[in-house]
Amino acid sequence: MRVLIIEDDPSVAEYIIKGLKESGYVVDHAKDGNEGLELALDGNCDLLIVDRMLPFLDGLSIVRKIREAELKTPVLILSALGDVDDRVQGLRAGGDDYLTKPFAFAELLARVEALLRRQESSVTQTRLKVGDLEMDLLAHKVSRAGQSLNLQPREYRLLEYLMKHAGQVVTRTMLLENVWDYHFDPQTNVIDVHVSRLRQKIDKEFDKPLLNTVRGAGYMLNDSD
Repeated sequence: MRVLIIEDDPSVAEYIIKGLKESGYVVDHAKDGNEGLELALDGNCDLLIVDRMLPFLDGLSIVRKIREAELKTPVLILSALGDVDDRVQGLRAGGDDYLTKPFAFAELLARVEALLRRQESSVTQTRLKVGDLEMDLLAHKVSRAGQSLNLQPREYRLLEYLMKHAGQVVTRTMLLENVWDYHFDPQTNVIDVHVSRLRQKIDKEFDKPLLNTVRGAGYMLNDSD
């Protein structure tokens, strides 16, 4: 995840940058409002941390301009101005959260994580991809290496579940409960039959198999060697 910090106070910026990098984030830093707005409008960051009082262009103006540009990047506003009216102004300008200075880094990190979770949950996934295998969830189409694949409805549901859990072992119980809606094992080979049919369609005509049986555990859709 990439975070853009727009902060003119070197000590505050260093404090945040160090903590976020140690927490695994990629961090960019702008020292004034103009530079910050330019970087924010690039749309390459997953979250903005914006100081309210900045040289050249204040933080609330930055937030308004990126919202006018229809960017939905989450924004955490930082400010020494902590009255209710100040926080309301920040949120009405388009900020998603407001944290007053001074602050503990643990609280800032928790707010960053919450904003990113909220952003991820609001994004509707429309395409799935594992290697050269692609699924268009809107058009209800599947292709591999650009070649269209004709799947039956149950095969489509099975593949969708496997693609959403790519790289993970998917057990028979998981498939029964999530693809067939069974909450018990009916002692049937229905899963084996459908997996075999699906494997014929997505792997047989291609050099690299994607759908693998994990002996004694289940199945895994994986593009790695």
